Parts: sequence; structure tokens; C-alpha cells
Amino acid sequence: MVTEPVHETSTNQARSEGKTTSVFEFWPTWLMYAPVVLQWLWLALKHRSLTLPLLANPRLPLAGMVGESKHELMSQATGLCRNALLPWICHQRNAQSPQQQARHCIEQAERAGIKLPFVCKPDIGCRGAGIRLVSTEDALAEAISVYPEGASLLCQKLASWEPEVGIFYVKDPDTGRGQVVSLTYKHSPGVTGDGVHTLQQLVARDARAGELQHLYESRLKQDWHRVLDQGERKRLVFSASHCRGAVFKDARADITPALNASIERIMADLPDFYYGRLDVKFADIDSLRKGQTLEIVEINGASAESIHIWDKDARLLDAIKTLLWQYRTLFSLGAYHRQQGLTPPGIRRLIRHWRLEKRLTRHYPETE
Repeated sequence: MVTEPVHETSTNQARSEGKTTSVFEFWPTWLMYAPVVLQWLWLALKHRSLTLPLLANPRLPLAGMVGESKHELMSQATGLCRNALLPWICHQRNAQSPQQQARHCIEQAERAGIKLPFVCKPDIGCRGAGIRLVSTEDALAEAISVYPEGASLLCQKLASWEPEVGIFYVKDPDTGRGQVVSLTYKHSPGVTGDGVHTLQQLVARDARAGELQHLYESRLKQDWHRVLDQGERKRLVFSASHCRGAVFKDARADITPALNASIERIMADLPDFYYGRLDVKFADIDSLRKGQTLEIVEINGASAESIHIWDKDARLLDAIKTLLWQYRTLFSLGAYHRQQGLTPPGIRRLIRHWRLEKRLTRHYPETE
């Protein structure tokens, strides 16, 4: 039985005046996940398997823990889930010139109802690596040119809406019922020009962005020292990824029965998917609460986080409890599927997928 984590909602947490980041928000990954590693080793001994969590989503290689193909995962969707996903095409880099491939991608995308501008992103990748908004054939050719031959990329339709939310979903294999256990608003920050100050100066003047200039400078170096025109709006990050400077806000108070029921119906059409996060665009908060106007950008598997832990007001102990609960749930799901006759994959396979993802990530164009 998969149970919901015990947590306090953000409305019960003391809010710190003037606080822009949490104490642990940008700690190194190894430090934040040290308790998870210790728990993993203990649960591995208990269940007599180091790789049991990699059975959590049995139709996905390694349950979507690492080296996950977005195209492979989303292609399994049918019915309501397929309709909710923003249309995409998958292109494998080949020996043709980048310009020829870009032209082919645009033609293929148009046949799928996807017109420029659209989003270009790696098929295998994580934490927002390599995601770009492309508006021209030349821009797409430039993005394709850095991919190694044989690597795949996705061209995906732009969402109808700007607001984005991360929805963490878990399905109980005993009952077949799904549940939204975490909800997080994702905001891509920006600055507005005044005709006097450079982009760097405007970023420095912002309470939060000023502390995170190192996350923005390398991506915005062409405009970093340019004076922005009066009223000119400059988005600091396109991909709403926390490690790239997006702002996350705990929204668990907005999880409603209607939203939960809508997500449960949608995810019922993604076979054998029990654990992961949906990145979703929505029209407005009222529609979100009703479970309406939802457009799924991406579905993440076993490596996904309940990203409300990156709210600036989150408490370290609560965040660690959430992460520990997540990985206990993965072991629980893996144990269930092992009882159904599945065998956990080997360590070598895990390492091979991890190396593939790392090797590909080195080639991806800088995320906007």
C-alpha cells in the first residue's frame, strides 16, 4: 500500500520577511541527498535488492530513473493522457546538414500541427538541460548542430498558457487509485528595462535574482551588458527549472478533489505508470483547481522530485522527510512489481544509462 507523505502545508509555516531563498535551496545535490542514499542502502538490505526501485514504473526502462526517453514515455499515452500532452515530434540527428534536418523537422512538425515558434529539447536529458525556444529555421539548425549523430531531440508545440505547475502523482497498485501528493507553481523570473540600466544591473537590483546572477549570466551573455529599452521585458530563464533560476512556490493548498480526479482520469491512460511528476501549463488558478485547461509539457519518471521542497519558505526537515518518503515509495512499488514476477535490472544497466545521459548532456546547447 502506498501512503501519502505526512507534511505541513505552506500556510502553516512561518514566513520569513525579506527572505528570497531557503537555507538549503542551492546546496550541492550530494549533500541534500545524503540521507536518501543512507536510507536506500538500508532498504536495499531489507528488500535484498539494490535496484528494486527501478521496477516502480514497469513499462519504462529503469522506471524512468536515469537515461529516460521522453518520446518513449509519452508515446505510451493514449486517450485523455495523449490528448492532454502538447503535440511533439521526435527527430534523430543524422549525417545530413543541420539546415537540411531543420527544414525536415519543420515540415514534419507542420504535419503534426506544430508551427514555429516551438520548443526544441533533448529526448534524453534532465533538469532543463538543452531546452530552447526556436523561432526560425536557422535557430533550429543551430540547435541541431551540437547534437551528436544518433542522438534524438523533440520539437514540441508551445503551450496556450504561460502559468506552469509541477504535479507529483502516485498510484497505489493495490487499489489502482492515483493521488496528487504535491503541487508547485513554477515561475520564470524576468526584469523590465528602464532605458538607463544594463541587464546585469537590473538583475543585481532584484532581491532574489541578484543572489543568483551566476545562474543567468552565462545564458544571457549577449545581452548582459546591454541597456534594456524603457518597458522592454527580458525573461531570465525559459525552461522553468529550479537549478536554472526558476522560482518554485508550494501550492499544495490548491490540491482539490476536482484536480485530483482530473489527473487520475488522465493518468489512467498511461499504462503501468505509478510514480512521477507532470509539468503542466494551465490558464489560471481557478481552472487549475477545477482540473481544467491542463496542457502537459512533460512527464517525468522515478527520478522526479516533489518540487514544493524548493519553495523559499520550505523547512529542511520537511524537505528531507519528503525525499525519504519518495524513495520508500519507490521501494514499495518495486517490491509490489517483483511479487508480480518482474526481476530488478542489474547495476551495470543502471550505470550504462547514467553514462549515456551524462555523455549526451555535454553536447546540448545552453538552455535559455
